Amino acid sequence: MPLFEVETESHIIITWAKDNDEATAVVTEAYPSDTVIRLTKRPRDTWVISKSALGITSSLDPCSTARDCLSKSEGDKVHAIRLYMHETGVDLEQARKAIESNMVMGW
Repeated sequence: MPLFEVETESHIIITWAKDNDEATAVVTEAYPSDTVIRLTKRPRDTWVISKSALGITSSLDPCSTARDCLSKSEGDKVHAIRLYMHETGVDLEQARKAIESNMVMGW
């Protein structure tokens, strides 16, 4: 089954579907108030996100460090970002990306 990337005003959804209609139906079911802006059939059946695109280039394990900072801050994003900057020495933008991407993953 092909992999589709479906963009709405609020989300980017990655899903397997037989065709465009089925991919749109997945989004409609999950987010009924969202309108599909862009629907792309991916050329392969996998999805890859580059760490460097997220600003993660250090040798530290960003997930463990970011998750530790989120835990210490009890989920307070701003405090977690400050802790991450202090512990890793990265700038604000890199810290924000690391913390937010780990929040999305459900730390």
